[in-house]
Amino acid sequence: MRFLVSPPERITDEMLQQVYLAGFDRFPWVIEATREECSVSNCGELLIERETLDSANLFVPWLVEGHGMVTLSTGSLMDRDEPYYLPLELARGKISQLKTQIDEWQSLGLIVPQDIFIGVRASLDALRRALRSPHGSVESTEAANDALRLSLDTTVRLGHCYTQQASIVRARATDLPKTLLGAELGGAMLDSTTAMSFAKTFSAARVPLAWRNIESSEGTRSWELTDRQIAWCKTHGLTVCAGPILQLDAQSLPDWLYLFEDDFESLTSAVNEFTEAAVARYRDQVDVWICASRANTAKILSLSEEEIVRLSAQLVDRTKSLSRNSEIIVSLDQPWVEYAARRQVDVPPTHFADLLMRADLGLSGLMLEINMGYHPGGTFPRDLVEFSRQLDIWAVLGMPLYISLCVPSSDNPDPLAHRQVKCLKGGGPSKSQEAWITDFVPLIMAKPYVRGVFWNQLSDKQPHDFPNGGLFDRNGRPKDSLAALAWVGATGR
Repeated sequence: MRFLVSPPERITDEMLQQVYLAGFDRFPWVIEATREECSVSNCGELLIERETLDSANLFVPWLVEGHGMVTLSTGSLMDRDEPYYLPLELARGKISQLKTQIDEWQSLGLIVPQDIFIGVRASLDALRRALRSPHGSVESTEAANDALRLSLDTTVRLGHCYTQQASIVRARATDLPKTLLGAELGGAMLDSTTAMSFAKTFSAARVPLAWRNIESSEGTRSWELTDRQIAWCKTHGLTVCAGPILQLDAQSLPDWLYLFEDDFESLTSAVNEFTEAAVARYRDQVDVWICASRANTAKILSLSEEEIVRLSAQLVDRTKSLSRNSEIIVSLDQPWVEYAARRQVDVPPTHFADLLMRADLGLSGLMLEINMGYHPGGTFPRDLVEFSRQLDIWAVLGMPLYISLCVPSSDNPDPLAHRQVKCLKGGGPSKSQEAWITDFVPLIMAKPYVRGVFWNQLSDKQPHDFPNGGLFDRNGRPKDSLAALAWVGATGR
């Protein structure tokens, strides 16, 4: 498939790494994206090579005035020799999604104010101007970008409208528990000032169980930090979410475990021993256990996808048998599955979750890890309506959801971030970390199926995964985003 892009410098190396095609099920296909010379004035050409000829939607990061870099989608496009004009197709796709979402939410009872319909009409007027002008012309490009800007402005207003009305409905529902709001405590005890801010802001805490730190030498375990963190949570009346017991990445697994890289039975035995030790020690103190995390994206220890599913299933089963009164969840990373565009994935994350559910092991819910604005290994920036739509897709599985979040506060270098990722150009999402929280977290908490929201990186002062993603800066000072979360917690629960 070929796409004309104007101006041609929009086709950057970063863009080529992030574009992908997906069919009706929204699951990415493995593709190769390149840029080519183009005979059309003021245009470059984006070439997408793939094995199938089915109709597809193109997803691409696009800089939109007032919104920064946002991942947008075209409508469903058929295979053809003639190139598509990308700005026009993105505008057409966004307006179509916006109109569809209005219809869906209206059918569920949403009262849509008139200014949203005025915004849709303005977007359509700009799209008509783009259609009337030659592809690649200044007029067509400006009109298409106007259509995108206007449609995204309207999308934001629609998202806020949904959040306000859905929050009222949820607050009136007497059969729904209050949504937990929490954060991970990190790899050290909190100082007194940070601890006070944490206890005032959150109703829950995620206590990490970093196997690498607890059992750096095989058979010798140190639980001192975990004991103290759980005791602190109980003292302050916080719901305790512990784990993950097994996080499948190099930063979390002990070095000695690699001795079992080609011995799945011995590896399973080691995992079971650690699981039994952790759960037996804390089963009367933990409310929610995260058994495994990042299992759907793991490429480690030469494990096949089938072996990872088996290992996760055994973890769930063993944890449930030892801690019957706690909720048992599994965390899945990158729910938009962007990583599938560059490598073959045999078990999509929704199938992964479905396999665990069908096994009837006692799984209580799912956690979706969304590190938005990072690449590779993160989630590309999305608008409010697209974000809501993705959560609703996961809700179809019929399980309560926990959402684990991280968003960068800047794109500056971060020496304490140990994952080889970077903030996307423009700092990832166009909004500040504070503004992103103010827009997106209330929408998440308004969903009736969301049981908890956790910020997965508390402080940039400690070693951490994602650059500048903490709620406290490298000097230990709270960022404005902490106050934003406190406000959301006070008004949204």
